[in-house]
Amino acid sequence: RVAIATGDLSFVACMKYDLEVWAAGCNEWLEVSSCSWFRDFQARRANIRYRPAEGERPEFVHTLNGSGLALPRIVIAILENNQQADGSVIVPAVLRPYMGGLELIQ
Repeated sequence: RVAIATGDLSFVACMKYDLEVWAAGCNEWLEVSSCSWFRDFQARRANIRYRPAEGERPEFVHTLNGSGLALPRIVIAILENNQQADGSVIVPAVLRPYMGGLELIQ
């Protein structure tokens, strides 16, 4: 997780985090997703409000904007970081239940 400097934020964002993975093949970190907090900027423009409690004044909601995962970069990082000298790939333990228990791809 990388916190983005305020000078690099968009006009509407007050905070942003990027998620990056290590890509050994190109020897660099690659962004795979990001999430920005817009406070009530978008809600004011769209008039999106909620009422905190019965009888209280409506308040503007805060909104987030998050991108999906860059799947090709995720797959590349998994393969590059788990490839063995013989070309086989160790399946990370956290992914094995989704791979039918497979531990090694040859």
